Amino acid sequence: MTSAAVPETPTIVLDPTDEAPRLAREFLAKCFAEWGIPDDYLGRLIVCELVTNAYRHGEGPIVVRLPRDHDGQPVIEVWDSGEGRPVVKPQNYAAISGRGLQLIAEFVRDCWGVRPLSEGGKAVWAKLPTS
Repeated sequence: MTSAAVPETPTIVLDPTDEAPRLAREFLAKCFAEWGIPDDYLGRLIVCELVTNAYRHGEGPIVVRLPRDHDGQPVIEVWDSGEGRPVVKPQNYAAISGRGLQLIAEFVRDCWGVRPLSEGGKAVWAKLPTS
């Protein structure tokens, strides 16, 4: 009896520096190109926002994973070891930051969330919408 091999989930571990968002965008673009997904704009925007949040508000190394759901749609996961949980802030037209999660929630039609990791910390994920 043979079992089908489960494809590995593309993963990159980033140092929590100001270079992390750029490296995450490049990683996502490379993976999408390998998968034959021509439009990576929304994916790059979302991974940049999530990695920036992990860099600014999280702790420890930042892990970016790109699993695909049962329909083959990409899911972006960003892990860090911080205990804090991201929250969508109420709209504030005078604020100069704090809109990233609002944008993500609108772009992915509220198909995003946060889950605790058994080893501590959290994974913030967003499923990209189908075309």
